[in-house]
Amino acid sequence: MSQQASPRGTFLKIAEVVGARIDADSTMTELPTAADLMGEFGVSRGVALRVFDVLQEQGVAERVAGSRLRVVRRGEAVDRRPLADQLTDVITNDQLPVGAPFPSATKLCARFSVSRPTLAKALNKLEAAGLLSEGKQGKPRIVLSLPEQEESAKP
Repeated sequence: MSQQASPRGTFLKIAEVVGARIDADSTMTELPTAADLMGEFGVSRGVALRVFDVLQEQGVAERVAGSRLRVVRRGEAVDRRPLADQLTDVITNDQLPVGAPFPSATKLCARFSVSRPTLAKALNKLEAAGLLSEGKQGKPRIVLSLPEQEESAKP
């Protein structure tokens, strides 16, 4: 789009183009940056940011840490709970008894698509809660206690 084109509605047209790209490319997980949109379409930063607002309103994108935007696919279930809560579920879902080794950091990073520092912070919370033993190099963490199960409401 040329810079001589009317800016009114330009962001809507760009949002439509980006939305079509998302639909066409099932491997697309992140939106382009504002700088990418500015360069490709010859628009200001404000217009690029409005594109992101439209995509978020449409439910096609959501903000993630680091101010990036992640593509949200229709029907995609995303667990938005803190990582420590998700890791607590590993004990239950994997049926790990007390004394069992907890999965390695490498496996957990891949399973939850997180970095090692992010995982380490969450694991420290489980250690502080008394669910896991302290991690040491070359030694697996051990399940020290089982998470408390929430009782379902009885009628």
